[in-house]
Amino acid sequence: MKKILIALSLLFLAAEAKEIKGFLTTKDCAEKGAFADCSLDSFVCGTEGCSLKTEAGKIGKKLNFVLFVHDDGKYYNIDASKFHMSELDEGISRNEVTIIGEFDKRSNTIVVEEFKAPPPPKKSFFKGCL
Repeated sequence: MKKILIALSLLFLAAEAKEIKGFLTTKDCAEKGAFADCSLDSFVCGTEGCSLKTEAGKIGKKLNFVLFVHDDGKYYNIDASKFHMSELDEGISRNEVTIIGEFDKRSNTIVVEEFKAPPPPKKSFFKGCL
């Protein structure tokens, strides 16, 4: 009985519910510190310039999305297996994206249960000479 209780307590310590706001991008861009100017290749096949090295349609590498938190200077791996990529598209390369899910400290991964993207920027009117 003690072994079961210890195993359950370790399970609860390893994964905890967490809500984190940050910048949704790929691991490659977060490691380079390239956020607004991150290459679009990174969102297709994982790294900058990878589309030049591989044949079109043959890219089979799994994308590693991360949530970079500017306050901490850290990024958290994202496991969005419960979501389709089209659902996450509205938050890619945007700040203030909220990810809610179970956080695993050992692998530094958030298993996404809920996803909230910020509203799109307001349209502005440019009045001036073109």
